[in-house]
Amino acid sequence: MGELSPFAVPITMFVMIGVTVIFYPVTRAWARRMDAEAQRGGLNADVQSRLQRIEQAVDAIALEVERISEGQRFTTRLLSERAAERLPAADATAEPPTRS
Repeated sequence: MGELSPFAVPITMFVMIGVTVIFYPVTRAWARRMDAEAQRGGLNADVQSRLQRIEQAVDAIALEVERISEGQRFTTRLLSERAAERLPAADATAEPPTRS
């Protein structure tokens, strides 16, 4: 491989400084513009209205699921109470039945 010119490193350094000085402000301006577009709320009115309807539907479904779970809890409690009434109370002093 050939010898490196003694001017290659300083020239490269000045070129990189120039590129940085030129492109850094351009890149910052581009990033600020992207940030401003994101903060404006890029959703149009149609999408916002659809999201609102979906939110209302999810809330309604949540209420119905809560009603169903309350009904299921009530039914389970009634069935367990009826089962407890039908079973004889276990006597602590009674001996278990033995096989003969």
